Amino acid sequence: MSETKAPVKLKDKWRQKKWYNVFAPAAFGNVEIGKTLADDPQKLVGRVLETTLYNITEDFSLLHVKLHFRITKVEGDKAYTMFIGHDLARDYLRSLVRRGGSRIDGIFNMVTKDGYKVRVGIIALSAVRTKSSQKRVIRHLMEDTVNKKSAQLLYDELAQQLVLGKIASEIYNAAKSVYPLRKIEVRKSELVEAGSPVQPAPQPEAQPPK
Repeated sequence: MSETKAPVKLKDKWRQKKWYNVFAPAAFGNVEIGKTLADDPQKLVGRVLETTLYNITEDFSLLHVKLHFRITKVEGDKAYTMFIGHDLARDYLRSLVRRGGSRIDGIFNMVTKDGYKVRVGIIALSAVRTKSSQKRVIRHLMEDTVNKKSAQLLYDELAQQLVLGKIASEIYNAAKSVYPLRKIEVRKSELVEAGSPVQPAPQPEAQPPK
């Protein structure tokens, strides 16, 4: 006669889960950006959280800037992140486009001083129609500006300047002499590949005296 096996009790995974406080990186003030649940802290590594720049700066005018952070390590009940990109709310972008004007878009790849590869999308808006030749010049100025800035900045510095509008402002100042633009925004950024600290150039070995 076969024995009847007792039913296997399923673990209540929900009760095993624990809340973790998630923090932005130092470039964004190490402020708490949310909480997340997990039954194992290692399962948090790689998880992506979204917040707004308003939640970090408490500046209501920055509510439309969405930031993306990835958890990189967990210590106790604290999870730490790195910035992996941002984008602008669709409603905000739609509000920028006006009848009778032109929209000039550009997508560019940047490499920071510490070797991080970042892809950015930039939008320029004019009050009146823009010729194709003028659009090409504006895109060239966009690319030239982002390449120069990225070569000068570390990744954390670049992240700040992208989301706070400093790079958009530099592009605007460079392009306004070509054509009177109404607005320039970095509408999106995305970390493509993480880099590493800049290493000093190797020094040649000293030659023994002859």
